[in-house]
Order: sequence, then structure tokens, then C-alpha cells
Amino acid sequence: MTDQQHLNTLSDIKRIMDRSSRFISLSGLSGVCAGISGLIGAAFAYIWIRDYYIKWETTGIFVKEDFNILKLKLTILGLIVMGIAIAGGTYFTWRKAKKDGLPIWDKTSRNVLYSGLIPMVSGAAFIAGMVYNNLEVLVAPACLLFYGLALVNASKYTFRDIKYFGIAQIILGIINVFYLRRGLYFWAFGFGVLHIVYGVMMWWKYERNAASEE
Repeated sequence: MTDQQHLNTLSDIKRIMDRSSRFISLSGLSGVCAGISGLIGAAFAYIWIRDYYIKWETTGIFVKEDFNILKLKLTILGLIVMGIAIAGGTYFTWRKAKKDGLPIWDKTSRNVLYSGLIPMVSGAAFIAGMVYNNLEVLVAPACLLFYGLALVNASKYTFRDIKYFGIAQIILGIINVFYLRRGLYFWAFGFGVLHIVYGVMMWWKYERNAASEE
């Protein structure tokens, strides 16, 4: 057996081990979809917040009902954006798994889901408590921090690249704490721009060759 054959055999063994221990069907296009929906959602949020403050500055009167309506609209918008991101991520992941002949729901995918859900659910409860106590200014950095923690935790069972993506989100959230009035911009950069950059990088690294062979 030649050296090249040995290398090919080792590569095949490594590929089999990765498939059995890590969920490798995550698609970079999922990140692109999430990033685009995040930027669109941030644009809507910016318009609504801007209009609210223009009205407040024009009248000089704080109307609690208007503020509560704004909070409700932003909450619904956030849920819609998250729903679109999850739907897009599920579709592109299912498509990649089908193309690779891999199951989308097995032990490794469950490990990814459960590992990510623990910080995400904890973060959602924490953020709900902040909104209840009128601490909305901390929502954006908290979203980035808990999302980053979820990614780092889930990266143990999928691509290691996700760990560094999660660390970037955590760092962005920490910086945001020192610029609280710029939360929407940090949110748009973290959930929008970084998602698109990460998605393109993942696609280029893991899916480009497969796409060119079709």
C-alpha cells in the first residue's frame, strides 16, 4: 500500500469517526438565511424606534401606552425573525443531510440541540425578567451573550468553527454592555452581519466542492 493510499485510508477513518461523533449536516446557508432575516428585522426595529422617539421629541410628552405598544411590536418582530431563522436553518440542514445520505435526527443532532437549548432557554427566561423589570436596554447584550454561550456549548457535538463564532458573539455582547444605547446596532451586527460572514465561510469550507460536483 502506497503512502497516498495510507493517507486516503486515514482520511476515510477520520470521516467515519466525525460522522459518528459529530453532527456535520449543518449548512452554511442556514447562517446566511438567519443573517438576512436578522438584518431585515433590525431595519424594521430601527424604523419603529426612530418614529417613536421622533413623536416623543415632537410632543415632549412620554406616553406609556405608546412605549408598551413599541415593546410588543419589537417582541413580535423578534419572534418572527427567530421563526424564519429556525425554519431556514432546518430546511438547509435537512437538504444537506439528504444530499450526504445522513439522518437529520439522531444522537449527534439531539446532543447539539440539547446542549444549545440549555443556555438559550435560560437566556430567554433571563431576558423576559429584564423586560418585566423595564431593563430593555440590557436585552441586546443579553441576547448576544446567551446565544454565544449556546453556540460554544453546542460546538462540542458539531463543527469546531461554531465555537469561534460563539466566542465572537460573546465578545460582542460584552462590548455592547459598555454602549447600551447602541444595542440595536450590535444586535444587527451580531445576528445579521456575523451570521452571513460565518455562513459564507462555512459554505466555502465544507460545501463548495460538493456543490461544484453537482
